Amino acid sequence: MIRVLVADDEPLIRAGIRMILTSADDIDVVAEAANGREAVDLVRAHVVDVALLDIQMPVLDGLSALAELRRAAPAVRSLILTTFGERENVLRALSQGGAGFLLKDSAPAELIQAVRAAAAGDAYLSPAATRHVVDQLASGQAAARGEEARRRLESLSTRELEVLALLGEGLSNADAGERIHVSEATVKTYVSRILTKLRCENRVQAALLARDAGLGPS
Repeated sequence: MIRVLVADDEPLIRAGIRMILTSADDIDVVAEAANGREAVDLVRAHVVDVALLDIQMPVLDGLSALAELRRAAPAVRSLILTTFGERENVLRALSQGGAGFLLKDSAPAELIQAVRAAAAGDAYLSPAATRHVVDQLASGQAAARGEEARRRLESLSTRELEVLALLGEGLSNADAGERIHVSEATVKTYVSRILTKLRCENRVQAALLARDAGLGPS
């Protein structure tokens, strides 16, 4: 079972998320928190695989809770619940090792998919969210970021660059495999190599790097 903590200051949202997640046979909501401080304390008290953290919470917001969880429980994968906050917050969460972003109005199936992806060690960002986030980030200091990104990508092979470009589009391993006619397992191997070579913690950071370097669609 994937053990999940849900942190949101709105009880109705927590209840809705719990109902969706517990409809899946492999997911169990083991704790709920009304603020970031409660979330950190509950993770310490329970065995948690994935923490869903609202970005806006009292006492301790989702980003601050993410930072504390990375120190106190590094094995816990954190997904940020958001309505597309400021780009500085997005960048901060990614740099702190967040497992991805999920919109509060996402479809139930996407919520379950995101939790499963995070539990499996992958970062989750829907294609629409990927495009929005990278477009937001692209508006500032693009030239400097692009030069640095292209320098880092020099270590990748032609095939790895191809896979990285697909990450920049927000494609899953399965969809990327269909695009380049290889198996999902092969894509996963390529992604692992890419993350290691680029020193990225997750595929979301790699996708941002791809877009900074000019890979994939504009």
